Amino acid sequence: MTYSNFLAELQKIGLSVRAFAELVGMNPNSLSNYASHGELPTHIALIAVLIVGIAEKGGDYRQIMSKVALTPKKPRGSAKRGRFGGNPQQAMDFDV
Repeated sequence: MTYSNFLAELQKIGLSVRAFAELVGMNPNSLSNYASHGELPTHIALIAVLIVGIAEKGGDYRQIMSKVALTPKKPRGSAKRGRFGGNPQQAMDFDV
């Protein structure tokens, strides 16, 4: 699904990108970054059309989705205190 089609789907039910991101537990900036790619990953597009489909049929997608507890994602990367960018080759001592 193209990003513009994604926006059109959300607009059908008055849902903003920020509201959609909060609903599925994503960072809104992560979703907006797909605009430069032009395409959304299939799983995000599928979630969007299912939400819109439920809403268009008069269903309460928020109630349905509340059955799943969203768990925060762990930060990616291997950076550690005193190691720039997680590079294990050289320790960097900072006086903090």
